Amino acid sequence: MESPNAAPRVPALSPSRAADFLQCPLLFRFRVIDRIPERPSAAALRGTLVHAVLERLFELPAESRTPENALALLEPQWERLRDRQPESEELFDGEAEISAWLADTRALLERYFRMEQPQRLEPREREMRLDVTLDSGLRLRGYVDRIDIAPTGQIRLVDYKTGKSPHPRFEDKAKFQIFFYAVMLWRELGEVPARLQLMYLGDGGVRWYDPTEDELRNAEAEITAIWNEIEDTARSGRWRPRPSKLCGWCDHQAICPEFGGTPPPLPD
Repeated sequence: MESPNAAPRVPALSPSRAADFLQCPLLFRFRVIDRIPERPSAAALRGTLVHAVLERLFELPAESRTPENALALLEPQWERLRDRQPESEELFDGEAEISAWLADTRALLERYFRMEQPQRLEPREREMRLDVTLDSGLRLRGYVDRIDIAPTGQIRLVDYKTGKSPHPRFEDKAKFQIFFYAVMLWRELGEVPARLQLMYLGDGGVRWYDPTEDELRNAEAEITAIWNEIEDTARSGRWRPRPSKLCGWCDHQAICPEFGGTPPPLPD
């Protein structure tokens, strides 16, 4: 039990929640302050499953990291996920639909092997949790999919995406998120990652960036500015919606003023 004299835990900002605020301050409020449940999605569930399989793949000896063994990991990981989240079955209309969904998931894993050779890799970290406090006092947290260290000591940060690679005009969100991870890693290890790599398993596309220290300083300043804006919005209590094409996928239309709804009163 926590001591009554313990210092209050400092709020933390993650890449996902920062992206929520940039997309729509009201969405940030619904997710972070009101904590309104959202419907799970088959796409998000697939992402969780693929990440779990790739994490387990690198537990195998290098010579055993084959497509066949990766696919053999799929069913056990799906059963584990099913046990932990029994509500996930409600996303599907029977076992036939689950089988089709798993077939699409297998295709993503097979494509992964056309993108790189895991037999030649020895990641330093997988699903690494980072919790970093900046000099400004802002606390950042998140999970990095994979960190590779070259024989020369250079660091590569890898992030798996189960969707398709975005058009260059729409890649800012993913770039922002991986630079967010890079800032955390830089502040945690004291070294600028040599490469940031986004792997889009949906179509085999790869985006990579070789950041400089100045670029990471700029990214850190941008993250801090977002947090300052979040704090200003919280003080004002005015969490305004920001309409966009993404509204069509939002679970909160019924309580959004843009769709004639009324948000619930702010919690104390």
